[in-house]
Amino acid sequence: MTARAADRARYDRATAHLDAPVAIVDLDAFDANADDLVRRAGGKPIRVASKSVRCRALLERVLARDGFQGIMSFTLAESLWLARSGFDDVLLAYPSADRAGYAELAADPKLAAAVTVMVDDVAQLDLIDAARGDGREVVRVCLELDTSLRLLGGRVRVGARRSPLHSPAEVAELARAVARRPGFRVVGIMAYEGHIAGVGDAIAGRPLRSRAVRLMQAAARRELAERRAAVVRAVRAVVPELEFVNGGGTGSVQHTAAEDAVTEIAAGSGLYVPRLFDNYTSFSGRPAALFAQPVVRRPGVGVVTVLGGGYPASGAAGRDRLPVPYLPEGLRYDPQEGPGEVQTPLLGSAADDLLIGDKVWFRHAKAGELCERFDVLHLVAGDAVTDTVPTYRGEGRTFL
Repeated sequence: MTARAADRARYDRATAHLDAPVAIVDLDAFDANADDLVRRAGGKPIRVASKSVRCRALLERVLARDGFQGIMSFTLAESLWLARSGFDDVLLAYPSADRAGYAELAADPKLAAAVTVMVDDVAQLDLIDAARGDGREVVRVCLELDTSLRLLGGRVRVGARRSPLHSPAEVAELARAVARRPGFRVVGIMAYEGHIAGVGDAIAGRPLRSRAVRLMQAAARRELAERRAAVVRAVRAVVPELEFVNGGGTGSVQHTAAEDAVTEIAAGSGLYVPRLFDNYTSFSGRPAALFAQPVVRRPGVGVVTVLGGGYPASGAAGRDRLPVPYLPEGLRYDPQEGPGEVQTPLLGSAADDLLIGDKVWFRHAKAGELCERFDVLHLVAGDAVTDTVPTYRGEGRTFL
């Protein structure tokens, strides 16, 4: 029996009492992935990206482990909810236009102490000030650095379009603007190198593209390490009491941790290890989050149909954004239909061994987005469900 077949047997036994659709997290794999992230971080704390987890119970589980410290959130409403729930170190990774949220933040000493907001433009400070109302708490601010690699005098750009702040001078100037402004305090710098951390460099069947990605990432790492260090020096000249410099992501943990200027690493997808993180030379994780759909039809030889399953992930549309049938091994989509909203035909010899009501296990393309489809996650240890915990959706929280 292969390792994957053994996993399928465990998951089927653990969930035999549950009807599909159902979502699970394999705690043995989750904890092993957490340990591997800590090893790769080389002693620097890991800030957990909540958008890749979207389950308070699992956030609490990982933050209770040595090597993890703080949350990186994705909306202001989520940040405030987490802070009210007892999480005392929440870094909002994206600028917000949530006026009601800013009013609440500025009026509550506990929230203001726990939550740090992201800023890359003076106009965002204006919006916060206009939203304060009577709130006079000091707002903790993190400045975001654009990490993109610019070539040929800026005519070629590699990397996500995020912050407009690219040079040390630009980031330092915004730090000075915040320092001059009553009611704000710069406490950190963030730089997310998505073109390094979030792009696989070992693409199956694409050796030339994989080599090109590795060459690009090596050049981007060198350039960013030098520029990030210069940015930190420039900002510390303005804000000597800077508390943290956050960088990285699941795919670049050990590389980012090696930079002296970086004090903490961000990671989250590496806990669940969705399918987009299969294509890396720098690490290999264990799939921990899966969902199962029930077989409801057997249209013919070598074909079964499962209920639903069309759960595409965000990003540029493409096959890599689709879930993949994982267990049993050997199933594939019908190219004329793909994964559907209400039914999904699956082809392959493995289909002939499946009966009506059997479960087919899938892996989602991205990590936390799976939780937007399910109210609960069943936590599996060995071949038993040891707990059932709500996702954000299950707690009635849909933040985006």
